Amino acid sequence: MITLPPNGGVVVCYGAGVDSTAMLVAMHRQGLRPDLITTADTGGEKPETYAYAERMDVWLASVGFPPITWCRKVTLPTTPYDDLEGNNTHNTTLPSLAFGMKSCSIKWKQGPQDQYLKGSQAPHNPMPAHPLWGAYKAGGAKIVKLIGYDDGPADQRRSKRLKTADDDFSYVYPLQQLGWAREECIRAIVEEGLPVPLKSSCWFCPASQKWEIFWLAGTHPDLFLRALEMEHGALTGRHSRWDGDLGKWADVIRGDTFPSAKGTVGLGRKFAWSFYAREQGIVDRDGNIKASPAWLLARSAELKNGGGNASDTALVRLIV
Repeated sequence: MITLPPNGGVVVCYGAGVDSTAMLVAMHRQGLRPDLITTADTGGEKPETYAYAERMDVWLASVGFPPITWCRKVTLPTTPYDDLEGNNTHNTTLPSLAFGMKSCSIKWKQGPQDQYLKGSQAPHNPMPAHPLWGAYKAGGAKIVKLIGYDDGPADQRRSKRLKTADDDFSYVYPLQQLGWAREECIRAIVEEGLPVPLKSSCWFCPASQKWEIFWLAGTHPDLFLRALEMEHGALTGRHSRWDGDLGKWADVIRGDTFPSAKGTVGLGRKFAWSFYAREQGIVDRDGNIKASPAWLLARSAELKNGGGNASDTALVRLIV
């Protein structure tokens, strides 16, 4: 049973992945209707994720739920980029997760969704507060944000550090209240007649598993090469640690052995996508894709056998 604090407006933070989709299905089953469904648009989601959100809007309308509201950070007119990819390439850096931090999530995901609710008085992006926020500030209960962390081991570990309230919002984790782990989430989505969504994340996310590198190269080679270009810029730009004793990155990437170095070494956090891609035969020494899409996708499927979120395909087969 999903239990919510009384009287507050209900906002679903939707990520367009398995957990948050299952959370909406569970709410529908229990007769709980959200007042608002928001999702953040970093500009770097996979094309499949944008397409899935469109499919979900059809289902949401069919069950009487509000449509998805996309929230995107609005940069200053003088800023030479307007998305997370541009932020990284222009500043010759990597997403903050590559350094063990989460500022990119706060800046490009949490911030825009909060701003949509609370409004903005910034001259370059004036925005009125949402009526839910007005009702709360007029003396009502806090807005309740629903977050889709499931009840599996990984999210249980994460949820030990999660807050249940702050100065502005209350936070509820419905899937953990229900005891739904990954399998239960996928089962609910399949039983609802919805396709199981692809893992939701930026296509250049440092949390990507190695099978996802093969998948990206095989499915979206243009995005894969842009990710390598982003990494190359970070490893050769003004923040590079590869000059001097470690040598030039252009020489490093053409070598046969990746040198050890303390700290972040690329989009893979402890490894560089560009070196891994050459080592695995995805690209040649000049960084051009040389493997066929069929081989890349077959290799991706092979690596998925490691489990975790990668086992979604196998779970779907078992459930269906």
